Amino acid sequence: MSLVGHRAALMLGSAAFILSTGIAVVMAQDAANTPNEDAIKASEETASNGEKKGRVTALDRLVVGAGIEKVAIDTPQAVSVVDQADIDNLQATEITDIVDNVAGVNATGGAGALGQGFNMRGIGGSESSAEKGRIILNVDGVNKYFEQYRMGGLFTDPELYKQVEILRGPASSTLYGAGALGGVVNFTTKDASDFLTGDLNTVVRLKGGYETNGENMLGAAILAHRFNENAEFLLSGNYRRAGNYTTGDGSEMVGMEMDSPNGLAKGTFHFGENLEQELRVSYQQYTATENDQEYNKINGGSQVFGPIDKRVVTDKTAIIAYQNEAADNPFLDLNIQASYSDTFNDQTLDGGGSAYNNSDYGYETYQVNVDNTFDHIGKKFENYLTIGNQTAYLIRTRDGSDSSTHPEGNEFQSGFFVQNEFIWDERLTIITGTRLDYQLLNADENTTQPAGTPNVDDWAFSPKIAALYKVTDDFSVFGSIAHTERMPGLDEIYDSVSGPVNYMGLEKEKSNNFEIGFALSGYDLLADGDGVQLKTTAYYNDITNLIEDGGRIASPRFTNTGHAVIYGAEVELSYDSDAFYANAGYAFARGENKSDGGALNTVAPDEFFFTLGKRLPEQGINFGWTSRIVAAQNDTVTRPTTAAFDTHSAYFNWAPVEGPLVGWETQFRVDNIFDEQYDEYLEGYPSSGRSFKFTLVKQFGWS
Repeated sequence: MSLVGHRAALMLGSAAFILSTGIAVVMAQDAANTPNEDAIKASEETASNGEKKGRVTALDRLVVGAGIEKVAIDTPQAVSVVDQADIDNLQATEITDIVDNVAGVNATGGAGALGQGFNMRGIGGSESSAEKGRIILNVDGVNKYFEQYRMGGLFTDPELYKQVEILRGPASSTLYGAGALGGVVNFTTKDASDFLTGDLNTVVRLKGGYETNGENMLGAAILAHRFNENAEFLLSGNYRRAGNYTTGDGSEMVGMEMDSPNGLAKGTFHFGENLEQELRVSYQQYTATENDQEYNKINGGSQVFGPIDKRVVTDKTAIIAYQNEAADNPFLDLNIQASYSDTFNDQTLDGGGSAYNNSDYGYETYQVNVDNTFDHIGKKFENYLTIGNQTAYLIRTRDGSDSSTHPEGNEFQSGFFVQNEFIWDERLTIITGTRLDYQLLNADENTTQPAGTPNVDDWAFSPKIAALYKVTDDFSVFGSIAHTERMPGLDEIYDSVSGPVNYMGLEKEKSNNFEIGFALSGYDLLADGDGVQLKTTAYYNDITNLIEDGGRIASPRFTNTGHAVIYGAEVELSYDSDAFYANAGYAFARGENKSDGGALNTVAPDEFFFTLGKRLPEQGINFGWTSRIVAAQNDTVTRPTTAAFDTHSAYFNWAPVEGPLVGWETQFRVDNIFDEQYDEYLEGYPSSGRSFKFTLVKQFGWS
């Protein structure tokens, strides 16, 4: 894992220079360039919609998933917000592209859309590629999960989303579910109001994209309409086609060809006094079709499973949600949401082995979330008490396969949580929370498990305390202690090739996580109204009864390894002004199996990345350069080692602000400019070589 050679010097030197320069500039603020009171007020004052006025850096973005709405730098937890501008700059083609420049978060699995997964702080990246509960994935508040050997864990398209929140660490368990050892990723879909700006009541947005490496194509259309001040509607659809790509050395990676139509329909209705009540109804569907592709989607070096004739993966999400903020009632801030999620894989393997021949694998989940926040505002303090419940019923199905790696059954889980957020004098924030979850697992009578296989139930307890103190208006320190317990799921308890099933002795995982960090802010440093923020977080995660996947031929397949620790640090730096912007991040993690002294296979190598960008507001031009510098990973047990590498990308976007081309947008990007041949440690396929991306957008609007 150590950094070696010139890449070591480049990585450490670049990180030290940029980050220390940022610290020095901020610390020099008091002595050399103290911002005037008006500038501070403009930067820190909160608007009616909760967003900060003035220049908003990446660390100034609003976070809604960590309790009371606050900006990322004021959250006593490592939080990153990827917004629409970031997604556009990336021209993301797969859902994991969104986390390319998020410290401590990595993509796992394969390079195709059906092999995608996430790793956060050394958690995630097993052969199943799904991390039930360890990393919680939510789409508009709906928990998404899929587990099939050699497949990904989340099937969706980045074109559907406008924002992604990444909350790192087990402290997220309080609000989202017991056992979030790595953290939580919240995806937020687009709304009609995102496009109905000014006096526009109807907007049609057309988008086309092309990527040279793989000959990937995208066609998308959005219709947004406001009926009146009470009701609006969004209809979004896109079609994406992907092909085989070539790596830096010219090798073709087969098995990437896919056709994918996707859609989202969402209606939002406001009513009641001051239109404070909201009813939202939405439905989205993702479909991906592969023909004559390899069965294995997450490891390009292991194709012993052979090809499949056809695979169709469909993911459906239906939601009805009610919200009542009741600004005049401190005892009412209510959210109720009911949802249905269905992820289904229909694959055909004519003439193949019985375990994979013409088989279907599916997950259906019925979920209800309810929470309410009670406000108490005093002269020098604010207190927000949130109580809630999340209840879900999951049905796991398998048809046409006798594979024991996908046992049928159902799971009932209900969690009650309480979180209190106390703010004193706008300087001290203390967040305490606790959650109690109950889980009941039931093996289906048609499962391959022995007759009389019992139900399994258990409880999990997840308390936490976090605090942030603003020493000055521009300098704060924070820390947290969180405990969580992860109960094994259906696939772990009832999965067995031969011999006794895992429930004979599989224990729930337990985590004690400790975090400490500091944050710095500065304004009016290089230009009027600019801002810079730095946030550094160190963590230590002590995990007992860690469950590891021994592969499909192990019996039992899942076992408790005993005791493991993962520790590391993440540094985030962000600068923004009218003309220039920059973001940088550095992350390192170390993992050790304390039971045998060996390394953990799921810990990513050290990584440093930065983006430097320039705006020309009067011309509507935005362009920039991004670099990722990644260390070698040699500290591994069974996973292949990877060499150090660095990749570089550039982008240029133009959205004319006047003249006959207003309403048009063009986006151009070059990834892996120097055609580097490299392997991401947590991905099973060599990465793509140089690729050019082009996007053209035309928007029409009517009042």
